[in-house]
Amino acid sequence: MSSTSVESFPRQHARTRRFTCGVPRDVRVSDDGARVLFLRSSTGDDPVHALWCLDVVTGVERVVADPRDPSLAPAVGSGPEGSVPAEELARRERARESGSGIVAYDAPADLSRACFVLDGRVWLAEVGDPGRVVELPSTGDAFDPRLSPDGASVAYVSGASLRITGAGGDRHVIGGSAAASSTVSWGSADFVAAEEMGRGRGYWWSPDGRRLLVTRVDVSPVGQWWIASPVDPSAPPRAVRYPAAGTTNAEVGLFLVDPSATDPEGVTVAVDWRRDDGFEYLAHVAWSESAPLLAVQSRDQRTLAVLEVDPANGSTAEVHRITDSDWVDLVPGTPVRWARGPEEAGVLATVEAHDGTYRLCREGEPISPLGLQVRSVVGPDGDGNLVVLASSDPLDVDVVRIALDGTVTPIASASSAGVGAGAGGVHGAAVGGGTVAVRSSTMEGSSTRVLPAGHVLDDRSEAPSVDAAPTFHVVGDRDLQAAVLVPADHDGSPLPVLLDPYGGPHAQRVQRARSQYLISQWFADRGFAVVVADGRGTPGRGPDWDRAVKGDLAGPVLDDQVDALHALSDTDPRLDLARVAVRGWSFSGYLAALAVLRRPDVFHAAVAGAPVTEWRLYDTHYTERYLGHPDVEAESYRASGLCDASDWAARGGGGHPDRPLLLVHGLADDNVVMAHTLALSRALLEAGRPHRVLPLSGVTHMTPQESVAENLLRLQLDFLAGALGMEPRPE
Repeated sequence: MSSTSVESFPRQHARTRRFTCGVPRDVRVSDDGARVLFLRSSTGDDPVHALWCLDVVTGVERVVADPRDPSLAPAVGSGPEGSVPAEELARRERARESGSGIVAYDAPADLSRACFVLDGRVWLAEVGDPGRVVELPSTGDAFDPRLSPDGASVAYVSGASLRITGAGGDRHVIGGSAAASSTVSWGSADFVAAEEMGRGRGYWWSPDGRRLLVTRVDVSPVGQWWIASPVDPSAPPRAVRYPAAGTTNAEVGLFLVDPSATDPEGVTVAVDWRRDDGFEYLAHVAWSESAPLLAVQSRDQRTLAVLEVDPANGSTAEVHRITDSDWVDLVPGTPVRWARGPEEAGVLATVEAHDGTYRLCREGEPISPLGLQVRSVVGPDGDGNLVVLASSDPLDVDVVRIALDGTVTPIASASSAGVGAGAGGVHGAAVGGGTVAVRSSTMEGSSTRVLPAGHVLDDRSEAPSVDAAPTFHVVGDRDLQAAVLVPADHDGSPLPVLLDPYGGPHAQRVQRARSQYLISQWFADRGFAVVVADGRGTPGRGPDWDRAVKGDLAGPVLDDQVDALHALSDTDPRLDLARVAVRGWSFSGYLAALAVLRRPDVFHAAVAGAPVTEWRLYDTHYTERYLGHPDVEAESYRASGLCDASDWAARGGGGHPDRPLLLVHGLADDNVVMAHTLALSRALLEAGRPHRVLPLSGVTHMTPQESVAENLLRLQLDFLAGALGMEPRPE
């Protein structure tokens, strides 16, 4: 990794896009294990990504396509993102993509070719050495390109339609006709699929390349909201279709399409995925060698069915069903057909909750051991095993092989060779033909190793200017995982405390990965004792732990933060409980506001960024999983909301109405809309509670702008230091 001249951490953190620039990402391994494709920018502060290839035999890396190459330069556009289609920008927001250049690509299993889009134009790259990159004819507003299995054609989405381009030219496939409704689109994922279900795409090639499975999304039933830009009163507000909790979702259809037909729209075959069961969500689609495989969910998410599609007529047969009294989890990479070899149809592999553990199941029967929490399935390794990501300790995510008989073999874990006994860390993987590319994030840093060859992909990211040094603890009656950070040279005297959690579903903070603690350490070095704790509802500890927040996203989450703080202070005199603050963004922004409103006896100040304050204003799939339908579970919504002043007093929050609270929100946020912060601000004002509101013009939920990211850290430090009566240490 390269170094940089001395500068402030907030500036470095923003300039390097949270230290993601220069890091190899989106790694794929060919089906014969001979080559690895990946994206990487040139330096630690360069956001423009190029496509690279590693030859596994020689260990040589070479660039396949660079947006700054003169032959591709016209595709970069005149502005930083001025020519990127609106649909692609929306896809990047759902994917939390902050880079530019080649930010996504597709390739057949042998990785001989790859396609990508630059500024709405389609490009095809030959990966061989020497390779070549050519532009294919397109409409100029392309996004989400996908190569046919033979590598000869590229399908892509253009506006509301699906098109195919290649040597024979660019042609329309389906959707976007003059008679089509403005609310109907083909080939794109609907909002909740992309934001909450992990399905960011809306079409799939058949293995022989002769047909496509394509979604048809009609958003006409979905409520229309408006997002304005107050800094430009002349600009019209932007309309968005937002499926708020309790309201109607988009109508999602699935169709078999023959792309060679003269008029594909006249010969589409509807897939009966809703069946008589009335399934609401199309959660997963995969077209294996035998037949398309679907995972579909009921509206209450208590039932998930695995369906196999007959490609001849679109009928479906249910091959497996999972039910749960609370909800059925969507596990990345599943369901999947698992075969010993290419000639086998394969058994069905799923991940299901059994006996307090998320276990890998073969035809519904658990085979992985109790206590090993399977988080996702990477894929087959070519030798009849599945490579999965799993945790035996919630602080770590390991890469392991699981055989058909359930035998587990570590690839990258705390005890595996090459990582170091007891080192732990958070690992990810890509697999093909016996080669596994392992991404490791540990307390020492990060790297990507290609096994068994042992090559390490060149990582050009910058070394952080802070040295994160958390100590790890297990505290309280519920064995809460926690980390504590203090100034590097601290003398042991009492320090004001800053809680820096996420605290809710889908995200952990307490892991053995340095990147989790860089901002926390910067706050610690300014004079805080920073506490990071994972409570009930956070991942890594199994289904019972996850389901402890069912019907109440406030009580268990807040109680665990308080319990962790008090348990740590019992043995650590450096934690001054007379000066306690909390900060967060998104769910943790909600948690920060919740803390000072309900427990002002514990928390003395808070910064709440983009908080969900009224759960009826958040989306269907996420919110109803935990709180149910608002028409049925109204009390769950009331108990978990923040905008009822009488609720603050009833729960002990009426005694300290002067706790400083800063609300920060991006005006362009289409995930947690600005209405959340405005609703809470109104309730605070009506209750006579002082607070501050900082609106961020043109900022979305992921705050990608460098100046915003840098100055938000400084502003939070100044606000919290002033609220607690402390003088921050100089940087």
